[in-house]
Amino acid sequence: MALFGNLFGKGRPQIAFFVDGPNVIRKQLSIDLREAKKKVSEYGDIRISRIYLDQFASDKLIEAMVNQGLEPKITTGDVDVTLAVEATEQIVNKDIDMIAIMSRDTDFIPVLNTVKKYGKKSIVVGVEPGFSVALKNTADILIMIKGQEQPQRYHERHEQRDRREPQRERTEQRPAQRQEPPAQPPQQNTPQK
Repeated sequence: MALFGNLFGKGRPQIAFFVDGPNVIRKQLSIDLREAKKKVSEYGDIRISRIYLDQFASDKLIEAMVNQGLEPKITTGDVDVTLAVEATEQIVNKDIDMIAIMSRDTDFIPVLNTVKKYGKKSIVVGVEPGFSVALKNTADILIMIKGQEQPQRYHERHEQRDRREPQRERTEQRPAQRQEPPAQPPQQNTPQK
């Protein structure tokens, strides 16, 4: 029986891997999701591999995620809620042994606590910068992926600065010179014939 288990992947833990797309797929970071999947697969076989995106995700982004071996889930509501519900559903799936979540924020701590409550293992794939210490301390296994900050183009830096800082008027402080309007001759009321 062990031979059949190993042939069909049952000898290693079965993992459900969920990616918080808007939280880790950022223009400023260069995250290789294939590297993240490879590191997660060191702990078992990935049976479910999903990335959650909002309704504003471009077709090009969705295609890139499919090409990296992730099943895109597009939501019109809060991505975190959809991911949390689907991850929690997998906790009671008898074919799944571990839940892996890739995110940087604390929204998934209740899911990780529920994973432990049901006797399963949790993996958190964290991304720097901005990774939550609380999320790190909740996970059974922590995998860190360092994002490579991409240099911003000149116009992008200035667009961001302009959004943060109100435009300042550059006026010279000169004493005000009062100009009076030219005097106009008084109007005479003459009867018309």
